Amino acid sequence: MSLEENEYYTLAFQIISNVGTAKSLVIEALYEAKEGKFESAEEKLNESKHFFVEGHKMHVSLIQREASGEKLEFSLMLMHAEDQIMSVDTITLLVTEMIELYRRSR
Repeated sequence: MSLEENEYYTLAFQIISNVGTAKSLVIEALYEAKEGKFESAEEKLNESKHFFVEGHKMHVSLIQREASGEKLEFSLMLMHAEDQIMSVDTITLLVTEMIELYRRSR
């Protein structure tokens, strides 16, 4: 069974939405830490993980479908979703380290 175009775009948008929310929360965590609000920063980081994982699960489901022989068409929308996943992962690592630096400087 092939992935319908509408389903394909819906999954891509869901990935983008989830990881976009994760990214916003990570940045909010950084701003909280900058103000010395480390407990709030940790809460935002933890909340961001939930959204990132949800987006990642959807991405993995597409990879599994392709790995099982289903042909997925090239899509700039999915490429954008994958780019967002990678950038949020990197931003999260960097912000986590920056929060630790803020914590040590207090």
